[in-house]
Amino acid sequence: MSFRKMLITGTPMAFICLVSVMSCSRMETTADMDLISSAFRLAEQQCDMMVREVNAARDTWKKLNEGKSQPVPVSPRTLINGDLVLVPSHDWTSGFFPGMLWCLYEHTGQIKWLEQARTFTSYVEQEQWNGKTHDMGFKIYCSVGKGFRLTGDTVYRNIIIQAAKTLTTRFKPAAGILRSWDHSRNKWDCPVIIDNLMNLELLFEATKLTGDSSFYDIAVSHAQTTMKNHYREDGSSFHVLDYDTITGKVIKKNTHQGYSHDSAWARGQAWGLYGYTMCFRETGDRQFLDHAEKIASFILNHSNLPNDLVPYWDFDAPGIPNEPRDASAASVMASALYELSTYSTAGSGYRNAANKILESLYGHYTSEVGKNSGFILLHSTGSKPSDSEVDVPLIYGDYYFLEALLRKKKLDG
Repeated sequence: MSFRKMLITGTPMAFICLVSVMSCSRMETTADMDLISSAFRLAEQQCDMMVREVNAARDTWKKLNEGKSQPVPVSPRTLINGDLVLVPSHDWTSGFFPGMLWCLYEHTGQIKWLEQARTFTSYVEQEQWNGKTHDMGFKIYCSVGKGFRLTGDTVYRNIIIQAAKTLTTRFKPAAGILRSWDHSRNKWDCPVIIDNLMNLELLFEATKLTGDSSFYDIAVSHAQTTMKNHYREDGSSFHVLDYDTITGKVIKKNTHQGYSHDSAWARGQAWGLYGYTMCFRETGDRQFLDHAEKIASFILNHSNLPNDLVPYWDFDAPGIPNEPRDASAASVMASALYELSTYSTAGSGYRNAANKILESLYGHYTSEVGKNSGFILLHSTGSKPSDSEVDVPLIYGDYYFLEALLRKKKLDG
């Protein structure tokens, strides 16, 4: 197997009517369980392969870089020209493969997945101290957080708390937000990306574990400020906002991975849907539920959403229907919609849409067993404007696919 050098580099009523046209009625329970069982069988076979390939690639890397001070690659991210790309722990995607292994343990109860999950989680634990990035939730909560929920391990508890403390060092009180990137200082003074909503769950958890409300307060401040400034009237969001950290004012509204500053980047819409659904769960604040429903309406009623509900990489991409899809955005949407369905009066419609997405992903976007270095989903898009990771597997697509399956399994009883 060849090895590439690691990359271091993310109205309810109208909706109900639309879903009745777009998707068939819910599958029978037996068919639901067949989908879940079949998808997890594929996931187990692919993850077995991925563990072997990652371990082999790590061994090769260590031999080639013996004595050097470069960070060791720990997690799979994507494929480039068919070659497996691994990333070190400080990459924003490093926590997703450990999280997938925890998902397999949760589904199967098998000790082998518990052991693999613990091993791969240990590779990213040091990130609890890394204050140079906002991606603490992706790296720590998707891995260590899942491990703590499933095992109650006090070591994991302490890591979650420390990671939350580290994340709060990026809070800018005047603006009421957590700073996102430290790079691209020539473009933005204090950038905040819509993805940052996904890191708030770590802060909510820290308050529950410690009783310290400061974590909670920062999370709510960031969510409210983002809701006020990132979103347009139609329920779509910008990707990047730049803040003046002295006055707290918004300097500009841009994109980085979307088609244009005024377009709706698909995965960004998915992050928002997931983030505000989670914020409602953690706060009980109705404004967050209303906002999540507004985002869902924008997504599911959009004229450019394909019939299989797997979006193009941007809802406003100029070449639709000849544009790349983003299966990763679809998997995030499915997971979010399953949770949203438990809070909303439009719950059955959201659940039907999530079912349709999973059926489409499993039926038409999955890898053959033993192919693609163990990735599960194909046809995701990282950053089309940068011509980076276009029409490839992406590890976070796989992670949210498994999370969505687990949520479906729980809802189906």
